[in-house]
Amino acid sequence: MNRVKNDIFAGITAAVVALPLALAFGVASGAGAIAGLYGAIILGFFAALFGGTPTQISGPTGPMTVVFASAIAAFPNDFSTVMTIVFLAGLMQISFGIVGIGKWIKYIPYPVISGFMCGIGVIIIILQINPFLGVDSYTSIIYTVTHLLDTFGKINYEAVILATLTLIIMFLTPKKISKIIPPALIALVSMTLLSIFLSFQVKVIGEIPMGLPDFVLPMSFDILKLSTILTLSITLALLASIDSLLTSVVADSKTKTKHDSKKELIGQGIGNAICSFFGAIPGAGATMRTVININSGATTKLSGMVHSITLLLIVLFLAPLASKIPLAVLSGILVKVGFDILDYKFLKVLTKITKQNLIIMITVFLLTVFVDLIMAVGVGITISSIMAVYQVSRNTQIKTARSKVSFDIDIENQDVKIIKVNGSLFFGTAAFLEDKLEKVKNCKKIIIDCKNVSFFDISAIFTLEEIIEKFKSKDLEIILVLRYRHKRKILSVDNDNVFKKIRMYSNLDDAINYTQKYELIHG
Repeated sequence: MNRVKNDIFAGITAAVVALPLALAFGVASGAGAIAGLYGAIILGFFAALFGGTPTQISGPTGPMTVVFASAIAAFPNDFSTVMTIVFLAGLMQISFGIVGIGKWIKYIPYPVISGFMCGIGVIIIILQINPFLGVDSYTSIIYTVTHLLDTFGKINYEAVILATLTLIIMFLTPKKISKIIPPALIALVSMTLLSIFLSFQVKVIGEIPMGLPDFVLPMSFDILKLSTILTLSITLALLASIDSLLTSVVADSKTKTKHDSKKELIGQGIGNAICSFFGAIPGAGATMRTVININSGATTKLSGMVHSITLLLIVLFLAPLASKIPLAVLSGILVKVGFDILDYKFLKVLTKITKQNLIIMITVFLLTVFVDLIMAVGVGITISSIMAVYQVSRNTQIKTARSKVSFDIDIENQDVKIIKVNGSLFFGTAAFLEDKLEKVKNCKKIIIDCKNVSFFDISAIFTLEEIIEKFKSKDLEIILVLRYRHKRKILSVDNDNVFKKIRMYSNLDDAINYTQKYELIHG
């Protein structure tokens, strides 16, 4: 019974957090605030019901909103075709789940993900410049940037005041308060009341229709535009899948559970496909809302469904109150969202990573912002693959070692196991190491012998970091055996002091001696 109460409370809390974001994403997409709300309601409910991550909260997200806005821009005054894109994206996600494509997403190199997420964050920030200044917004990044001088000549200073105060609330609300009331909700309510009280002449959301949404029939489109439709659908499907599974991984680390990637993609696909019938914007697993849901006590999928039902009740009974919300306030909230999406973990080590990783990240970033999202990911993966093959082949020639990486498990005793890694450890092989470690059971210490590893990349380092944190929570100690140059490389990007807190040796004998001494002392 307590579990049910906790799930209901967590779901209501997640809904409170989701409300201002759903409104903001709906307006930013060009489909309207109500489309954002129903995206959170429909996707949130069906992804929770059919998905494979019990505590995940799904709904509109920054990256998905950017792509959806691109679809609206590509098909102006043709909402049926836009919903066709969403419907096809949902079907693709379902097919991804059926064939088990989710397991391959973890092989996307980290610099590609980082460049993509940073690009999305910058797109959101740039597109909010105009509404932040109280000026009509554009859907094009380049057009927004090139017309900045014209925009500055039309500034509405009352809108700027509201947007600036919103941003201050979003960034500076003390944690003690934000744990109780989300800063976005504080800004939404307080700035709307301030605008009404001072009779500010600013653009507002406008009337939000009460009641259930109108039915929209997708699959009505011009066959000559099929190429554009499929490209946008694939982009939405891939982005939604990556976004959702990354959030699932975060949920796993918080709850110490293991999500079902097949079910998760099927659930997300069903939710997005149904969104297309009601004019709702598509979405994915939302990291911040999921973490808040878990921290509020959620343990089952009931919390996600309660979150959706709560939002539905708000729409049915409180929609008129939202009509006076200034667009400048929503822009302030979205600017903060844009900054939150930036990958600070990678940016902090930008000056310490290899030129290859830096080239990949910057290339993907620039293509994401100024060209095309799916092209950015495709180009990034291609460059990463070519560089990885080059490194492996070069090392093979010099070391005359097999290019294939092997993992051998030696049992030293019942409490200590040794995993020997031979070859290169990069974004692909790091995943195999993680899989091998998942199968190791009934021991207290694991020695990962990387003495014969000829090449480390940043993805492998971050994977090792996640492995150490995961096994630490299970009271299982990870010990590394590394070459000095690899140790130096790892420590140079160890901003969170994860590696500094574990034991690292330059040869296997020293590591084994430590475990034997430990056994003698602790019995």
